[in-house]
Amino acid sequence: MFILGIDPGTARLGYGVIETKNGHKRGPVYVDAGCIITQMETPMGERLLYLQQEIGKVLEKHKPDILAIEQLFFGANSKTAMAVGQARGVVMAEAARYKVPIAEYQGLTVKVAVTGYGRSDKKEVLKGVHRLLGMRRELKPDDVADGLAIALCHFLKSQKN
Repeated sequence: MFILGIDPGTARLGYGVIETKNGHKRGPVYVDAGCIITQMETPMGERLLYLQQEIGKVLEKHKPDILAIEQLFFGANSKTAMAVGQARGVVMAEAARYKVPIAEYQGLTVKVAVTGYGRSDKKEVLKGVHRLLGMRRELKPDDVADGLAIALCHFLKSQKN
């Protein structure tokens, strides 16, 4: 099974792909990860179109069995929340176009899954991703590790069911 994890954003959208196999002794395996970056001075409509096209390429290349995406967190900055919501909508629409089911997870749930603690910082999430995937590869920017963390969260949650 291939799981695509998405850390949504309009400036930087992180993604990570892992493969899981029943009875696989090593657990989940790293397949791919990256960050789609848009320029702040580009009009929002064009940025969203670019995100849609690039996520379409990732979906086409990896043909995931499921897409796991972080749920929207309404914090102090409503402008950021709106932009993240727009990015989520584009990703979810593209997943629907490719007929890929979607699972949504709160950021707190993702952190607990990969680190054991819901208030983990970025470094702790990165360490958890490295530990769970048995890898040392540098994951920059943080959005890349976050995309993998969301994919890992889905894997770990599905193991409990």
